[in-house]
Amino acid sequence: MDVKLEDYLKKNNIWYRFIEKPETIHTSDAAEKACVKLEKVTKSLILLDENKNAVLAIIPGDKKLSFSKLKNAVKSKKVRMVAFEDAEKYSGYLPGATPMVFHKLKMKVVVDKKLTQYESIYGGGGTRLKLLELKVEDVIKLNQAIVDDITE
Repeated sequence: MDVKLEDYLKKNNIWYRFIEKPETIHTSDAAEKACVKLEKVTKSLILLDENKNAVLAIIPGDKKLSFSKLKNAVKSKKVRMVAFEDAEKYSGYLPGATPMVFHKLKMKVVVDKKLTQYESIYGGGGTRLKLLELKVEDVIKLNQAIVDDITE
Protein backbone atom coordinates (compact mmCIF):
# COMPACT_ATOMS: atom_id res chain seq x y z
CA MET A 1 0.00 0.00 0.00
CA ASP A 2 1.30 3.44 -0.85
CA VAL A 3 -0.18 5.21 2.16
CA LYS A 4 1.03 3.83 5.44
CA LEU A 5 -1.33 2.98 8.30
CA GLU A 6 0.01 5.77 10.52
CA ASP A 7 -0.27 8.36 7.71
CA TYR A 8 -3.88 7.25 7.14
CA LEU A 9 -4.71 7.76 10.83
CA LYS A 10 -3.04 11.19 10.91
CA LYS A 11 -4.77 12.27 7.70
CA ASN A 12 -8.15 11.36 9.22
CA ASN A 13 -7.35 13.10 12.55
CA ILE A 14 -7.74 9.84 14.47
CA TRP A 15 -6.37 9.38 17.99
CA TYR A 16 -4.17 6.27 18.10
CA ARG A 17 -1.35 4.65 20.00
CA PHE A 18 1.07 1.96 18.88
CA ILE A 19 2.41 -0.49 21.46
CA GLU A 20 5.66 -2.26 20.59
CA LYS A 21 5.77 -5.96 21.50
CA PRO A 22 7.76 -9.08 20.68
CA GLU A 23 6.53 -10.78 17.49
CA THR A 24 3.25 -12.65 17.98
CA ILE A 25 0.54 -14.10 15.78
CA HIS A 26 -2.02 -15.24 18.35
CA THR A 27 -4.24 -12.74 20.12
CA SER A 28 -3.68 -14.23 23.57
CA ASP A 29 0.12 -13.96 23.19
CA ALA A 30 -0.19 -10.37 21.98
CA ALA A 31 -2.38 -9.42 24.96
CA GLU A 32 0.02 -11.03 27.42
CA LYS A 33 3.15 -9.46 25.89
CA ALA A 34 1.53 -6.00 25.74
CA CYS A 35 -0.02 -6.33 29.24
CA VAL A 36 -3.52 -5.65 27.89
CA LYS A 37 -6.71 -7.51 28.86
CA LEU A 38 -7.51 -10.21 26.30
CA GLU A 39 -11.14 -9.06 25.92
CA LYS A 40 -9.87 -5.63 24.73
CA VAL A 41 -7.46 -7.10 22.14
CA THR A 42 -9.39 -7.82 18.97
CA LYS A 43 -9.16 -10.53 16.37
CA SER A 44 -9.63 -9.23 12.82
CA LEU A 45 -10.96 -12.23 10.90
CA ILE A 46 -11.35 -12.22 7.14
CA LEU A 47 -14.17 -14.23 5.64
CA LEU A 48 -15.92 -14.54 2.31
CA ASP A 49 -19.68 -14.35 1.87
CA GLU A 50 -21.78 -16.40 -0.58
CA ASN A 51 -20.72 -14.08 -3.45
CA LYS A 52 -17.02 -14.30 -2.50
CA ASN A 53 -17.04 -10.72 -1.15
CA ALA A 54 -14.59 -10.17 1.69
CA VAL A 55 -15.99 -9.51 5.15
CA LEU A 56 -13.92 -8.41 8.14
CA ALA A 57 -15.21 -9.53 11.54
CA ILE A 58 -13.70 -7.68 14.51
CA ILE A 59 -14.28 -9.63 17.73
CA PRO A 60 -12.92 -9.65 21.30
CA GLY A 61 -9.82 -11.80 21.76
CA ASP A 62 -11.50 -14.00 24.37
CA LYS A 63 -14.51 -14.89 22.17
CA LYS A 64 -15.23 -17.17 19.22
CA LEU A 65 -16.93 -16.02 16.04
CA SER A 66 -20.48 -17.26 15.52
CA PHE A 67 -20.77 -18.00 11.80
CA SER A 68 -24.58 -18.07 11.97
CA LYS A 69 -24.75 -14.65 13.70
CA LEU A 70 -22.28 -13.18 11.19
CA LYS A 71 -24.33 -14.56 8.26
CA ASN A 72 -27.36 -12.73 9.64
CA ALA A 73 -25.40 -9.51 10.22
CA VAL A 74 -24.18 -9.38 6.61
CA LYS A 75 -27.39 -10.89 5.16
CA SER A 76 -25.61 -13.76 3.46
CA LYS A 77 -26.59 -17.42 3.10
CA LYS A 78 -23.07 -18.50 4.04
CA VAL A 79 -19.72 -17.17 5.24
CA ARG A 80 -16.42 -18.99 5.42
CA MET A 81 -12.98 -18.09 6.71
CA VAL A 82 -10.32 -17.37 4.10
CA ALA A 83 -7.29 -19.64 4.28
CA PHE A 84 -4.62 -18.34 6.69
CA GLU A 85 -2.14 -17.93 3.84
CA ASP A 86 -4.68 -16.01 1.70
CA ALA A 87 -5.69 -13.41 4.31
CA GLU A 88 -2.98 -10.97 3.19
CA LYS A 89 -4.49 -10.81 -0.33
CA TYR A 90 -7.60 -9.18 1.15
CA SER A 91 -6.26 -7.10 4.02
CA GLY A 92 -2.77 -6.25 2.82
CA TYR A 93 -1.32 -7.54 6.11
CA LEU A 94 0.03 -10.79 7.51
CA PRO A 95 -2.31 -12.67 9.86
CA GLY A 96 -1.59 -11.42 13.37
CA ALA A 97 -0.77 -7.94 12.05
CA THR A 98 -4.13 -6.96 10.51
CA PRO A 99 -5.31 -3.61 11.90
CA MET A 100 -8.97 -2.82 12.51
CA VAL A 101 -8.91 -0.11 9.80
CA PHE A 102 -7.20 0.67 6.47
CA HIS A 103 -7.21 -2.47 4.35
CA LYS A 104 -6.07 -3.30 0.83
CA LEU A 105 -9.62 -4.15 -0.34
CA LYS A 106 -12.84 -2.38 0.60
CA MET A 107 -14.65 -4.89 2.80
CA LYS A 108 -17.89 -5.04 4.70
CA VAL A 109 -16.84 -4.75 8.36
CA VAL A 110 -18.76 -6.07 11.35
CA VAL A 111 -17.72 -5.06 14.87
CA ASP A 112 -18.94 -7.26 17.71
CA LYS A 113 -21.34 -5.34 19.96
CA LYS A 114 -19.42 -6.41 23.10
CA LEU A 115 -16.53 -4.14 22.05
CA THR A 116 -18.71 -1.01 22.30
CA GLN A 117 -18.53 -1.14 26.11
CA TYR A 118 -14.91 0.08 25.89
CA GLU A 119 -13.66 3.51 24.95
CA SER A 120 -10.66 2.04 23.15
CA ILE A 121 -9.63 -1.39 21.89
CA TYR A 122 -6.44 -2.94 20.54
CA GLY A 123 -5.77 -4.75 17.30
CA GLY A 124 -3.02 -5.59 14.85
CA GLY A 125 -0.64 -2.72 14.25
CA GLY A 126 0.27 -3.46 10.64
CA THR A 127 3.17 -5.67 11.73
CA ARG A 128 3.40 -8.57 14.17
CA LEU A 129 5.63 -6.36 16.35
CA LYS A 130 2.96 -3.79 17.22
CA LEU A 131 -0.53 -3.46 18.60
CA LEU A 132 -2.66 -0.49 17.62
CA GLU A 133 -5.01 1.14 20.12
CA LEU A 134 -7.98 2.98 18.62
CA LYS A 135 -11.22 4.40 19.95
CA VAL A 136 -14.14 2.05 19.24
CA GLU A 137 -16.18 4.88 17.72
CA ASP A 138 -13.36 5.58 15.22
CA VAL A 139 -13.11 1.91 14.21
CA ILE A 140 -16.85 1.92 13.51
CA LYS A 141 -16.82 5.28 11.71
CA LEU A 142 -13.77 4.67 9.50
CA ASN A 143 -15.08 1.26 8.40
CA GLN A 144 -18.74 2.34 8.17
CA ALA A 145 -19.08 -0.85 10.20
CA ILE A 146 -22.13 -2.83 11.14
CA VAL A 147 -22.30 -3.31 14.93
CA ASP A 148 -23.94 -6.59 15.92
CA ASP A 149 -23.65 -9.56 18.23
CA ILE A 150 -21.44 -11.96 16.22
CA THR A 151 -19.76 -14.06 18.93
CA GLU A 152 -20.67 -17.21 20.80
